[in-house]
Amino acid sequence: MSGGTRPGAGTRIDGPRPDGGAQGIGGTQRRVLTARHVRFMALGAAVGTGLFYGSAQAIQTAGPAVLLAYLIGGAAVFVIMRALGEMAVRHPVSGSFGQYAARYLGPLAGFTTGWTYTFEMIVVAIADVTAFGVYMGFWFPDVARWVWIVAAILLLGALNLVTARVFGELEFWFALVKVAAIVAMIVGGAAIVVFGFATASPGAAGLDTLLGSGGFAPHGVLGVVASFAIVMFAFGGIEVIGITAGESEDPRRVIPRAINTVPVRILLFYVLTLAVIMMIVPWDRIGVGESPFVTIFSELGIPAAAHILNAVVITAALSAINSDIFGAGRMMFGLAAQGHAPRAFMRLSRSGVPWLTVGVMMSALAVGALVNALLPEDVFAVVASIATFATVWTWVMILLTHAAMRRELRRAGAPAPAFAVPGWPWLPALTLAFVLGVLVVIAVLPETRIALVVGVSWLLGLLLAYRFLVRPEGKTRPVLPTGDGQDDADADNGNGNGNGNGNGNGGGSADAVAPAP
Repeated sequence: MSGGTRPGAGTRIDGPRPDGGAQGIGGTQRRVLTARHVRFMALGAAVGTGLFYGSAQAIQTAGPAVLLAYLIGGAAVFVIMRALGEMAVRHPVSGSFGQYAARYLGPLAGFTTGWTYTFEMIVVAIADVTAFGVYMGFWFPDVARWVWIVAAILLLGALNLVTARVFGELEFWFALVKVAAIVAMIVGGAAIVVFGFATASPGAAGLDTLLGSGGFAPHGVLGVVASFAIVMFAFGGIEVIGITAGESEDPRRVIPRAINTVPVRILLFYVLTLAVIMMIVPWDRIGVGESPFVTIFSELGIPAAAHILNAVVITAALSAINSDIFGAGRMMFGLAAQGHAPRAFMRLSRSGVPWLTVGVMMSALAVGALVNALLPEDVFAVVASIATFATVWTWVMILLTHAAMRRELRRAGAPAPAFAVPGWPWLPALTLAFVLGVLVVIAVLPETRIALVVGVSWLLGLLLAYRFLVRPEGKTRPVLPTGDGQDDADADNGNGNGNGNGNGNGGGSADAVAPAP
């Protein structure tokens, strides 16, 4: 693996500048994602299989107390996204947190973070493209599942090759459909609760139904803790907001606004939605074999409930696949810029799209879907837990990278960031402890323990790959551009940060150039 370097000056990432995007081979990335695109990407990033189907398993694990689990998990995700947003505003590069980790923690950290995120996106996308084939089979049972899988891969792959703006428009409309379905469900469910409309379930809807089957926490604290392995899966993929910084028209304005919508989304999509569902249908009647959304539409007496939900989950699956192709592709582009992936991944089309990484994702999805078809059908929990491990590992690295950046800026005497994470340093520290606790939960539960085995094996494989496949030029810390177009070494010039070259002039931090051990 190789990447461009400047002898003795570390890997200099030609990242986004105020007048354009990152320079690749044969072209330049373009800033074409508007505030509307990024906002709706943020709106729809956490709405997918984890909500429409995974929430049923979380409800069975924790009972009504799953609402508390989503609140706690959502609060942790908000802190993580604020940390990522702070770094994205300072360094709006396409590789996002993979490049941040390489810059502030070292090239090995960047290598493992970038490839683990790519692994996560591939695993989740394989699950979603397989699910898409199943959903289409509901309407067209005589058509082979592989036909729909191939169609989805070719269609979304082709659209991602056009321009980043097409990706943004697709995500906008996909998110709009998903949000409309959720709002309709909440309004209909609230009408049942408030006005007492009759439902298929015996008894009146309301708090009595919510708490009538064993109270708020029928499985106790352990049930809530165990549910985090499923709950956190639902938030996976939200990191794509940070990756859009490299192609956003105005990342300093757009990224903060998108990230600050996270608390509202958590309350609307998860807490309020599931609360309404469990006020109408006793939680112990919500089976894992059926989506809670099918249950609620059936309770509303809508005969086409299954068809409505099928249309929504098809949209959710396409949205997730689209987002995964974009996120993994841009991450591989950033890895190539650091010398952590084949340099060919930096090839850009005339429209500024890293076309080879899109092709790699399409190939990985095709092979993965074939392999997935040979596995037992009931593998959602395993896939979810593996994706959760990769997601949580990525979040851990984001928090550690943010802490390292803050430490360096403090030593350099730099002013406080404009989009600073709240509650520094205690809130990020508590969040880090929480996400590490989720990894412990994954390791302890028998049904998710395989994810730890796969995850640790993956990390060991990455260590070997870094040791034997990454060339020396890929083992230097990159110099990243800042939001004002300067390189970070230039931005900190004269501050004499603690990682300097020993003469205190700050004219090129050795932190950005020294070979990694």
